[in-house]
Amino acid sequence: MRLALREAIRSFGRTPVLSLLSVTTIAFALFVVGLVMLVGINVRAAIEQVGERVEVVMYLRRGTPLEAATVAMEDILAFPEVADAGYVSEEEALRRARAELEEFQDVFDDLAQNPLPASIEVRLLPAFRDAVHVEEVAQRLRGFRFTEDVRYGRDWIAKLDRLRSIAAAVSFLISAAFVAASIIIIGTTIRLTVLQRSREIAIMRFVGATSGFIRLPFLLEGAFKGAMGGVLALGMSYGAFLVVNRLVLEGRFFAPAEALGFVLAGMLLGLVASAASVGRHLQEV
Repeated sequence: MRLALREAIRSFGRTPVLSLLSVTTIAFALFVVGLVMLVGINVRAAIEQVGERVEVVMYLRRGTPLEAATVAMEDILAFPEVADAGYVSEEEALRRARAELEEFQDVFDDLAQNPLPASIEVRLLPAFRDAVHVEEVAQRLRGFRFTEDVRYGRDWIAKLDRLRSIAAAVSFLISAAFVAASIIIIGTTIRLTVLQRSREIAIMRFVGATSGFIRLPFLLEGAFKGAMGGVLALGMSYGAFLVVNRLVLEGRFFAPAEALGFVLAGMLLGLVASAASVGRHLQEV
């Protein structure tokens, strides 16, 4: 292992131009993958921000005592899907309507009595903000004897679900395509190194070196180049992110764990591509 590691490091010194070209090529390939991933992360974040507005409103029959509504909220908070529940009195509902519908102030002033019912607003946990779980919660809320009506925007939530599915599918397909392209590019650059050392490999074969012994330095070299390309691509992605963040719209960059995963993914891609290239060459020798 120590010999293989030394050989992998020495390979950079023997062919600095080719090594630099390999790392740069890997970096640009991973840079494109990084941009696609950043777009996917920010699209999902935007969808989740919209999803935070998902709530189920349970309107109460007139005359429902506050004590009954309080007991109902305790039961609702015990639902596994529920994050929070809040009581909105008739007076609070009217105050909100006055604040949000200023153009109808004359109508509100002429009211003989408050026409708005009290309600319980139910907010769900992020994992349950989809049409199926929202409908299940709504059905349970309709089971309370003092429930007048339950509203949650069925069509809007169904569209949000479709948007989530489309965003996930597009992000996966584009990322998969560019990952495949990255493997091909990385494999090609490693292949150039292997071909350059084909005479050395043939001699090692002749003196009885095993395939594993020959392959290991190239695998380590591919992993090093993939990791270096990943770090460089991460820096380029951050530069692009700063430009877009300043000139277009605010978003978020990779979290530390995601950034580390990106570099490790580059290392893994380099390892896989190198294994494929060296294995193909060893079969030909």
